[in-house]
Amino acid sequence: MNFNLDEKYLTIQARALELAREIEPMAVEADASNVVHQGVLEALKASGLSRLMVAAEYGGTYETIDPLAICVVREAMMATSSHLDSLFALQGIGSYAITVAGSQQQREQWLPKVAATEALGALALTEDNSGSDLKSVSTEVKETADGLVLNGSKAYISNAGAAAYYIVFAKEDSGFSTVLVPADSDGVSTKQTTELIAPHVLGDVYFDNVQLPHSARLGVAGDGLQNALATLGVFRVSVAGAAVGLAQAALDEAVRHTSTRVQFGRPLARLGPVAQMLADSWTEIEMARLITYRAASMACADPSSTLHHSSMAKLAASEMASRVVDRCVQMMGRYGLEHQSKIERLYRQARPMRIYEGSSEVLRLGIAKQLVLEKA
Repeated sequence: MNFNLDEKYLTIQARALELAREIEPMAVEADASNVVHQGVLEALKASGLSRLMVAAEYGGTYETIDPLAICVVREAMMATSSHLDSLFALQGIGSYAITVAGSQQQREQWLPKVAATEALGALALTEDNSGSDLKSVSTEVKETADGLVLNGSKAYISNAGAAAYYIVFAKEDSGFSTVLVPADSDGVSTKQTTELIAPHVLGDVYFDNVQLPHSARLGVAGDGLQNALATLGVFRVSVAGAAVGLAQAALDEAVRHTSTRVQFGRPLARLGPVAQMLADSWTEIEMARLITYRAASMACADPSSTLHHSSMAKLAASEMASRVVDRCVQMMGRYGLEHQSKIERLYRQARPMRIYEGSSEVLRLGIAKQLVLEKA
């Protein structure tokens, strides 16, 4: 068993770290913004890293999408800027349904633009009354002789207002479908949502009698849930990668502070309680990194049947990140509370990770269900 990244991933990691260093002077401004930061977007575009989200046939880096490569990149990005991490992640989250279920025409129209970061994508699942319970959505698509008609609304959608298109999860007859909706379609409108504790490009999207061709449906009627789960199978584990990067960045800040801050005649890092927090944090980060890389490697081979491993990684890493960054703020004392300091930004950014792309409580239900199926 080899627990080290091979050259392929080290090369991708180096490119991501280089991009992170490049945008670091913009990070405070970008991470405080709820609209797309053009400097960060242009840097991401120039890096070519969005090509990881698309298969080589449509301008991507590899023959197939590699979840471990995406994890490694998100780990590097989130350590510097949540804004950069989000823009990158959504190029995959907002396009994967096209990759697995889109027609040849849909793939040729959109995937090269996604790979080149010329079009931002968005996945529209959540509604005001439908969060983790996807089957309770009220947005509806109906088939007519002339095409499809979409009505409803989606809430807290990442990239709303900035996306070139939306992948919309909606009821259709007795099942669920996904449809590809260009953002400039008649009847599509957006509204910025209430600002979160960690600002994010986020909004509500409204669909008022949006007329679409039959070809707008991704796959066939009833494939919606399957398409949503396929996206989670590849990208849920990448949230764990981002959480590991965030926790590592927080620990690095705490190590710098506690190694130089002298109290009671010695550096804080040599005082028992602080040393214990440093040791526990490093240990937990390494544990989370291992389970994340393992789950991502499994997703490379078979993302659909290994979703429970991705769920375990996301649960473990996001919960770990909250514990670690909280300890780091404690170790840094008043310096950890300074508004817009790196550690304060990381503290706020860690909290949403336990909610989006599967809340910790819902993930535990799914993991337990799989355990009983395998062991009972």
